[in-house]
This record gives sequence, structure tokens and C-alpha cells, in this order.
Amino acid sequence: MSQKYDEQGREPEKRLKPGMGKDVEDQIVPEKSVAERPALEYTQSHVSHHDMHTFNSHTEVQDEVYDKIPSHRKTIVTAILAFCGFLAPISSTTVLSAVPEVASEYATTGTIINLSNALYLIFMGLAPCLWGPLSQVYGRRWICITSAVLFLAFSIGTALAPNLPAFFVFRVLTAFQGTSFLIVGASCLGDIYRPTERATAMGWFLSGTLIGPAFGPFIGGIIVTFKSWRVIFWLQSGLGGLATVLVFFLLPETIHYKRCQDLDGLKRKERAYKIWQWTNPWRVGLASSSLVWNMYSLLTPIRYVLNPRFNLSSPIQSGLFYIAPGCGYLFGTFFGGRWADHTVKKWIKKRDGQRQSEDRLRSCLVFMGVIIPGCMLVYGWSIEKEKGGIPLPVIVMFLQGVAQLFCFPSLNTYCLDVMQSRSAEVVAGNYMIRYLFAALGTATVLPAIDKIGVGWFSTISAGFLIVSTLLVYATTIFGKGWREKVDQRKAGQSGSAEPASS
Repeated sequence: MSQKYDEQGREPEKRLKPGMGKDVEDQIVPEKSVAERPALEYTQSHVSHHDMHTFNSHTEVQDEVYDKIPSHRKTIVTAILAFCGFLAPISSTTVLSAVPEVASEYATTGTIINLSNALYLIFMGLAPCLWGPLSQVYGRRWICITSAVLFLAFSIGTALAPNLPAFFVFRVLTAFQGTSFLIVGASCLGDIYRPTERATAMGWFLSGTLIGPAFGPFIGGIIVTFKSWRVIFWLQSGLGGLATVLVFFLLPETIHYKRCQDLDGLKRKERAYKIWQWTNPWRVGLASSSLVWNMYSLLTPIRYVLNPRFNLSSPIQSGLFYIAPGCGYLFGTFFGGRWADHTVKKWIKKRDGQRQSEDRLRSCLVFMGVIIPGCMLVYGWSIEKEKGGIPLPVIVMFLQGVAQLFCFPSLNTYCLDVMQSRSAEVVAGNYMIRYLFAALGTATVLPAIDKIGVGWFSTISAGFLIVSTLLVYATTIFGKGWREKVDQRKAGQSGSAEPASS
């Protein structure tokens, strides 16, 4: 059911404020008031709905929750999370400009080193299965601190790796830790920002996650031109150390309810089983996956595709091409999230104060279905046919970067809107599928370009984006009905289970 933007859509429940009682018994209303509202006996928090008999996948929390942290502190939190979200993605691409040098040191080929990048992205995809649900259980802050410390340790291990197996192992372990910031960061923003403000904050947060992959090869190109490739990972270690300090001293706990309270009184096996249930990773994120596939299949082969096309000879020259999408991501940061929030507010007015989560997706359709595929086709075929010179691929890479920042905030924020009570798990599933597709793109792009050419590979990527856009459009039109059917099915299952349990 669509709800009024400023209301819950039902009679307000009496709820405890955060911090008033840790046990379920402390949170049950006194006996006098039970008779007044017999339908709901448990009110553990305004974001944990697993004990309620009413199922609603579109859960909105009470408005005053978002005022717990003042606006200036929210800005600081967003900046810290954007910086932390910058770390794992930049590490996925800084080594791209140094692939020949790393391959030479370990007496292997560029294809094998690119395989390490694919493994890096695979583990970025697997990590959300753990970090997202654990942040729901134990809170956001300590998960971020743990991840920052381990990211620092494994970055140092990569810088000191004596052989190729050690390099692979430390790279994938770094990926597994760094992805935590992407999952928990998005959930933190969902905890502290209202739905109509959320995409703007998400745009700033995502600027870190997208600018990192774009500027990483440029930074790596400068380093490897003048110093050893190992300096790249020493720089990464320094950034990881700074993130550890910032998170420890400046990041507050933002979660409204820690599910670890549900584990009180359970035996060890029962606790393990509960946590295993909560870490179920399977969700849907095909639209974001198509964008990330597109991004990594664009960035990965630049040195191998553009260097021979334009007769470039040094890593720093090819690294300059990465600035174009990076500047596009930076420029899009100022407008993408605001455009998504503007679209939501516009449709709230059209619906006479009703907010429907799927309306947010309307803001990205043109960019994902027309602009980015068009840029990919122009980029691929201009390189393939040797037309347009250097300016043409630079311009379309910049436009593509801008367009992606008009897509990611709305797609990511939609995940938070429709399942606020399980935000970390939903975002985790989204990132898992996203980075598995990124790994697939990274691993296949060079062999595919060798076989079919950059033009046809870009055409395949454009087709993937168009199909994904059609699915997003279908979600925009039918998503509300799909959610209501799921809610009805869950309600029916709960109703049939109650007589057996009583």
C-alpha cells in the first residue's frame, strides 16, 4: 500500500526510544495497555519487523529517527564513508597501468595479472554475503573498524608479496575487507537520511566508489613511470591507515536496532544457525550489474586498446585517458543524486502526497537506456574504425561517467527504500551480483576484444544495458504490485502457521 510521505499510513504504534531496554521483556508494553492493542505484542524497534504478524516489504521508520544525528555530523559521516568507499574500488584498478611491470617481475603474462583483478572483483562480490548481514547483527561501527584494520594489514601484505601466489592471496583478502565499506556505508546513509534526502547523500558516497576506479589507473600510471609498482600498494596502505583513524574516532553507530539482541539466551548452535539464516545472500541487482560490467570492461583494456590505436608508449600517457570518466563521475556527483530526489518529490506531488518507491527509478531510465549505450557504441566503433582521433573517445567516456552518476544513486537508494528494515542485506546482495559481473567483464574483455574486436564487444555491452533498462522500467510500472503480492503470500503463510504453533 502506498503511504503518505509524512505519515506511517496506519495508527501510530507506541514504541520505545532507542536505548530503553535491551531485552524483549523490557520492550513489551505494560499489561494495562495490552488490552488496548492486542494485535501487536512485540515492538522491538521501528526497523526490525521479523516478529510482527503484518508483512510489508515497504517499511518506513518514524521521522524523528533521522534527527538523532545533527546535519553537520551527517555531512562528516557522509564524507568519511565516501573516502572509505573509495579504497577497495581504487585498488581494483590502480594496478591496471602497471600490469606489464607486475607480470615482468613475477615472470608471467598480462592475462594472468588481469586474472588477479578478476579474482579481486569476485571476492568483492562474495564479501557482501558476510559483511552486510553482520552489520545488521553487530552494528555498523565495529564492522567498519574491523574492515579498516584488516584492509590496512592485507594492503601491506600485497606490497611485500614475494611471489605470484602471495600476490594473489593478499589481493583477494584486501578485496574481501574493502567491500565492507561499500555495504555498510550505504546502510549508514539509509539509517540517517530521510527518503527524500537519501539519493543526494548516496550520490556523494558513490562518487568515492566510482571516482576510485577511474582515477586509480592514472595514479598507478604516474607511480609506475617513476617508481616501482609496489609503491602503489604502499600508498594504498597509507590510505587504509587514514581510514582506520577516521572511522575509529569520527564514525558513530547509526543502526537503529542490532539483531544480536535476538540472540540473547540462545545456545551456541542456535546462534550459529540464526546468523547463517541472516547471511543468505540471494537478491536481485541486474541493472547495477550491467553498469558495473560496462565500467570495468571499459576501463580494463584501455592500455591494450588505446596505446596501439594512438601510438602511446608510456603508462602515464594511457593513464591520462582514465581522467575522462573520472571527471564525468565527479561532475555527475553534483547532480545525479539531486536529480533522483527531485524526481521523487515531483511524483509525490503528482500522487497527492503519496510516495511510491518505484518512482525513484524513473530518474535513471534515459541515462541507462539511451545515453550510456550510445556512448559505448560511439567509443567502440570509433576505436575499431580509427575515426575521430583522441577527442572523441575522451568526450564519450566523460559523458558516460556523468550518466552513470545519474543511475547509481537511484538504483542503490531504491534498494534502501523498499526494504529499510534489512538495508545492509539488500545492499549486500546488490553489490554481490554487481561485482561478480564486474569480475566477468574484467576476465573476458581482453580475450573477447582479441576475438571479435572492441566495436562488437561495446555493442554487446550496450545491448546488456538496454535489456537491463527494460527490466528497470518494468519494475517502475509493476514493482508496487509485485511487492504487494509478496506481502500477501507472507501474510498467508504466517496465518496458516499460527494455529499449528498455538
